[in-house]
Amino acid sequence: MKLYGIPLSGHSHRARLFLNLLDLPHEFVAVDMASGEHKKPPFLALNAFGEIPVLQDGEVTLADSNAILVYLAAKYDADGRWLPRDPLAAAQVQRWLSAAAGKIAYGPATARLVTVFNAPRDHDAAKAIAVRLFDVMEQELQGRRWLVGEHATIADVAGYSYIAHAPEGGVSLKPYPNIRAWLDQVRALPGFVAMPATQAGLAPEEV
Repeated sequence: MKLYGIPLSGHSHRARLFLNLLDLPHEFVAVDMASGEHKKPPFLALNAFGEIPVLQDGEVTLADSNAILVYLAAKYDADGRWLPRDPLAAAQVQRWLSAAAGKIAYGPATARLVTVFNAPRDHDAAKAIAVRLFDVMEQELQGRRWLVGEHATIADVAGYSYIAHAPEGGVSLKPYPNIRAWLDQVRALPGFVAMPATQAGLAPEEV
């Protein structure tokens, strides 16, 4: 099994994290995006959108980090722990996958794109989206350990990477004790692997 991505990408990390949580042996293949490797024919043959991550599992080639989470959970988690089969719980997980592709992507992920990769985005708007998201999450995590149900699901995996690294994008987690406790729960999972940190964003005392 191969996972194509870059170490500093939260999208790549959520797929890599889940592979580790499932204890699935895999090779991480770094894509040289600085040289435009992701826009050249060999990579475009894997993902015509030219985006990371991409998973190769035997004859299966699959792009999109959330799609990869769903695929891995459906194929390799026989107990249905990570992707519940109960209709309501499954819908609640999907809600957070949608948040990962929406509010998380346009909030903390975009804010971090500006500070870490110098991307031409509206930093203030991204930070405002992140704060609104975190305000809601803080309330929903009141008295809860996980985003859905009584144990970790792919909802938690999808949300972790960019939220944990939100301070790199200039968004403090100090006002959110429930979110910080949830991040600690994810870090304590057997097989957890961290995404590399950068020096961008807030000073340590502001985080």
